[in-house]
Formats: sequence, C-alpha cells, structure tokens
Amino acid sequence: LLPIFFSLAVLCWVSGFDIIYALQDEEFDRQHHLNSIPAWLGAKKALQVSTFLHTLTVLFVTLPLFFTQLSWFYVTGILFFIALLIYQHRLVKPNDLSKVDRAFFTTNGIASVVFAIFFLLDVYLRNQF
Repeated sequence: LLPIFFSLAVLCWVSGFDIIYALQDEEFDRQHHLNSIPAWLGAKKALQVSTFLHTLTVLFVTLPLFFTQLSWFYVTGILFFIALLIYQHRLVKPNDLSKVDRAFFTTNGIASVVFAIFFLLDVYLRNQF
C-alpha cells in the first residue's frame, strides 16, 4: 500500500502546486481559450481546488502510519511538510500573486527534500535496530 499512498500523495501535491503556478497565466489562458483550472474557475476557486488537493496530499502521507511501522522521524517529516503546505497557501492570494515563485519553487523544494530525508532516516534507523 505504501507505493500507492505515496503515488497518490505526489499526484495531489503536484496538481495542487501546479494550479498555484498556473494562476500567473489565467488571463493569457482565457485570451487564448486554454482550459486551465484558473481560467475555468477563476483565481479564488482555483486556490480552493489547490487547497483540497493539498488536503488529500496530507491524508495520503499520513495513511502509511496506520499500515506500517514508522517512527517519530516520519511524523516529524509529515509535520514539516504540512507546515510548508500551509505556508505556501498563506503566501498566495487571489488578488496578489507576487509570491507565487516563493510558494512554488522554494517551498516545494524544501518540503520535498526535508520529507524525503526524514522518511529515509526512519527507514534507515528502523533497519539498524
């Protein structure tokens, strides 16, 4: 089940942050009849879809706790990851896209690396003892 949970987490996570990044192209997409989520729904509703997808991401990274033995390293990684998702959504507003790059590039880069490190520490240390 772990690969399925992680696959679904990545699918929802990437889709959610891609919607945030696509907000910058909303007007262009409308003018050229491109069917992006921001062009279709508008910035406010697109951000709500992104939030929903990131909520699913949190669910999918949390579910492994109930199906396999994981330690506090994994839980710490999840908490850090969730905090960065929340931070990302606090940065971007429907009427202020000036911090999209920070939300998209910086936050996601840090979140993915830190989560991976904590997961790998969990696996490595579990196999040592």
